[in-house]
Amino acid sequence: MQGRGLPFRVATLLTGLLECLGFAGVLFGWTSLVFVFKKQHYFEELCEPDAGSLGNATGLDDCRAQDEQFSLIFTLASFMNNFMTFPMGYIFDRFKTTVARLIAIFLYTSATLTIAFTSTDTAVLLFLAMPMLAVGGILFLITNLQIGNLFGKHRSTIITMYNGAFDSSSAVFLIIKLLYDRASIKASFIFISVCSAWHVGRTLLLMPRGHIPYPLPADYRYGLCSEDSPQEEDKKAVGSKKLELQSEEFLSPKKETPGQQQAPSSFWSHAFSQRFAWHVVWLSVIQLWHYLFIGTLNSLLNNLASKDSALVSTYTNAFAVTQFFGVLCAPWNGLLMDRLKHKYQEEAKKTGAPAEAAALRSAVPSLALTSLLCLGFAVCASVPVLPLQYATFILQVVSRSFLYGCNAAFLTLAFPSEHFGKLFGLVMALSAVVSLLQFPLFTLIKGPLQDDPLYVNLMLVLLTLLTFIHPFRVDRECQRKASPGEVT
Repeated sequence: MQGRGLPFRVATLLTGLLECLGFAGVLFGWTSLVFVFKKQHYFEELCEPDAGSLGNATGLDDCRAQDEQFSLIFTLASFMNNFMTFPMGYIFDRFKTTVARLIAIFLYTSATLTIAFTSTDTAVLLFLAMPMLAVGGILFLITNLQIGNLFGKHRSTIITMYNGAFDSSSAVFLIIKLLYDRASIKASFIFISVCSAWHVGRTLLLMPRGHIPYPLPADYRYGLCSEDSPQEEDKKAVGSKKLELQSEEFLSPKKETPGQQQAPSSFWSHAFSQRFAWHVVWLSVIQLWHYLFIGTLNSLLNNLASKDSALVSTYTNAFAVTQFFGVLCAPWNGLLMDRLKHKYQEEAKKTGAPAEAAALRSAVPSLALTSLLCLGFAVCASVPVLPLQYATFILQVVSRSFLYGCNAAFLTLAFPSEHFGKLFGLVMALSAVVSLLQFPLFTLIKGPLQDDPLYVNLMLVLLTLLTFIHPFRVDRECQRKASPGEVT
């Protein structure tokens, strides 16, 4: 089997899309799963009777401690989802695709089997299972992002499409919620566990043992039945790096002068750059908004709906359905970046400006648009009106699908491809530290603020305004590099 044929590459693309859509980001359907766990009375012993209120579906009124347990589980899982991306990115860079995917399959299957066999007495195992599910899922995404390298000019579009599929996979927990009356949560997660056989088959047949290089060599082949040996693959990787150094996308005319060859830059020189630091700020602030919203949505809906279980279920379903459309929203961001990249590079050829700056400039509108969408989502989320939540759900899914697709695409444009796994992991790990703030913020809202999130929301809206600094700085940097007097 040879990977050079278009049908084979399309099969890799479509099966990877299905994998991300069905498995990679299911953690973010947490709101639907919490609804099911509450039906099964998980952590219900933490609820306290309150004779002064009308009561809820469980007959116990004050369930703040129960909500805090679920919020803490999601906080831990979302933290591990990001923080472990750095070591997993290193494993992917160092040990390559097959090893990384086998680790992902082991973690994911262990997690789904653990969830399948939990009960009210062993609900504490969710603190172990959900982080493992998250880490396995993000590793599926990392290993699939390289598939964009197979399709050249459409690279950013495919990367953002995969990130959109990652977002849309949160709808899987909605399906489990809707099937709850007909199929137990145990049966649902056992079925997901059995699907691991499909992951293994895809790893061996449709994925490379090493990495997919960029730019792609003309005779590149991959898959179990290809004739590439590890040694030949390494030679091709070296060859692809030489091609990359000669590519107009990464070199200015001055660097193409005979006798001049720039030494490859180190990982740490990029990790400590201002460009990377502001990208971490941009991702961390916007992501904190999304994590806090997802982790506290069940509690928020209960408050706004006066603990009407049927109404909460309706809004929970609406939120999960909107999440599915992330796979349709995200590619538009990548398509915008690919079109602008081609346009700016054509202009750079005419003016003699560095092609690297032209490629990086294509990310500026997407960065700014993502910040603007998040600001709109943040403002809507700050208004405690139940019908307005539908608009909040729509802005949330569009903003989030743009966020992660733009994050991955920006890293491929702004930094060398040989450091992508480590830089992608590092930015996610650093943003994970910031995401830990969601639990103390939730505790603050439930405690001293007495379920009134107004002041917390206003603070986060102001922080969101800081994210506009990142696209502004990138644009200024591109202008400086494109100016005639700039030394490249």
